[in-house]
Amino acid sequence: MSMPFYVAPEQMMKDRADYARKGIARGRALVAMRYVEGIAIVAENASETLRKVSEIYDRIAFAGVGKYNEFDQLRVAGIRAADLKGFQYSRDDVDARSLANSYAQMLGNIFTHEMKPMEVEILVAEVGREPAGDQMFHILYDGTVVDERDFAAIGGDAEAIRARLAESWSDGLDLHGAVRAGMAALSGDEREIPAGDLEVAELSRGEGRRCFHRLSEDQVRDLAPTN
Repeated sequence: MSMPFYVAPEQMMKDRADYARKGIARGRALVAMRYVEGIAIVAENASETLRKVSEIYDRIAFAGVGKYNEFDQLRVAGIRAADLKGFQYSRDDVDARSLANSYAQMLGNIFTHEMKPMEVEILVAEVGREPAGDQMFHILYDGTVVDERDFAAIGGDAEAIRARLAESWSDGLDLHGAVRAGMAALSGDEREIPAGDLEVAELSRGEGRRCFHRLSEDQVRDLAPTN
């Protein structure tokens, strides 16, 4: 009787992490940042039909990078969980923190117990009724949760994008300034991303109960920096 092939747990986890990171790095990045009236999310996305940024609930948005079919499964699961909690209890009981924890448990279980980890990173953002209530949670492929305060960058080349965003972001930006800062962080100095390849959405405190609003290509073009 042959013995099963043994792999050390540390090596198995490392291999899974490397596999997930390589898949995520092939995807295009996105950034999210606070501005005076809410949270803006800017994603590089050439598709006209497949969305990386979506509404989860009244004041909560979801954004994902990596394999589309995998993070879209997470998006749908988040919508169902939020709707169920809001129906059973109260709409005010649905918050980004609990959704982020649920996503973390889901991704952590898949990373630990399944043969293949999910090749995704996701962001859950909630706009508060006051600026102090704004929340952004970055959830990694292994279930790690990072509480982001002012801005976040996820996806391929995220570290360099985050560094550029740190230079251009400042407290007190309006939507125009936030979107321009996001565009500049994603494109860098060596290229320019056309408006048609950008997906931009906002969570605005002034939009009533449902705060999510997706910007059209014309609106994105108007917000883009002019040469």
